[in-house]
Amino acid sequence: MRLLRLEDGGLELKNVDSKAPPYAILSHTWGVPEEEVTFGDMMKGADKSKGGYRKLTFCERQAAKDGLQYIWVDTCCIDKASSAELSEAINSMFSWYKNAVRCYVYLSDISIVAPTLGEEDSLRSRLQNCSWFTRGWTLQELIAAEDVTFFDCDWRLIGSKKSLVETISAITGVDSLVLSYCCELHELSVAKRLSWAASRQITRIEDQAYCLLGLLNVNMTLIYGEGGKAFKRLQDELIRKSADGSFFLWFRGMDTGILAPSPSYFHPCGKIVQTHINGISHSWEMTHRGLRLTLPL
Repeated sequence: MRLLRLEDGGLELKNVDSKAPPYAILSHTWGVPEEEVTFGDMMKGADKSKGGYRKLTFCERQAAKDGLQYIWVDTCCIDKASSAELSEAINSMFSWYKNAVRCYVYLSDISIVAPTLGEEDSLRSRLQNCSWFTRGWTLQELIAAEDVTFFDCDWRLIGSKKSLVETISAITGVDSLVLSYCCELHELSVAKRLSWAASRQITRIEDQAYCLLGLLNVNMTLIYGEGGKAFKRLQDELIRKSADGSFFLWFRGMDTGILAPSPSYFHPCGKIVQTHINGISHSWEMTHRGLRLTLPL
C-alpha cells in the first residue's frame, strides 16, 4: 500500500510494507482525467495547476485537523501502469476503505450548506442527483468505511454517514443497519447485495464485476478486455466459495442461461434473505457440462 504523508513542504508518497499508520481516505468521482493528479505526476513533482490538486489540498488540510499525517487518494497512490499493482489495489480496496480512520466524500456536483432540521426532504432530492451515488465503485466505499463525512463542491460540510443514514439508505437502497455498522455483510444474502449495484454505472464493462469484489468477499484476477465475461467469472467464484445460493434467483429473460449477464438483473432482489433449514442440504458446482446443483423444494 502506498500513502501520501503530510510534510512541511507538501505531500510525499510513502510505501507501507507492514501495518499501515492511521490514515484518511478520499472517496470521489473522477473529473476530467487530464486534470486528475496521477502517480506519475507525484513521482516527478505534482502539477499544482491541475484541477484535481484541490482535492489533495483539501484532504491534506482536513486530515491535519483530524490529527492524521497520512492520506490515500486513488488517483495518485496507485501506479496504474503496473497491472500487478492495479490488480492488488482493486482486490484490496474494500479493506483499505474499511481500515481508514476517516473517509472524506467529495460531492463535486452539489453546492449546499450543512442541512438544518426540517430540510431532510430537500436534501434527499439534491443528494440523489449527485453522480457519486450512481457510480459502481463508490458503493463499496460507502459501505466499507465507518467514519464517512460528506462535503460539497466548495468543501463545505454536509453531514456524516451516521447523521444522514436514513437519507442515504433511501437513495441507495442499502439497509440502514449496514450503513450503521449494526450488521455484517455476510449476514445478508448475496442477491440483496447485488441488488444495490443493479442501477449503478461504470465506465468499463469489466468493472461491473471488479467493483463488487469486496462486497462479496471474492478475489479475482483482473483481465481488462474480457468484457461481460468478468461478471460471469465473478459468479463462478461465488459458486465455488459461497454457501448462499440466492445469486441464482435473479430475474431471467429469454435464453439468458443460469448465470446473470450483469448486476442489473438483480434489481428486484432487494428483499431476498438467507435461509438455513436444519437437516436439509444444498450444494452446487460448475462442471464441464454445466452447473450441477441440489436444492430443497
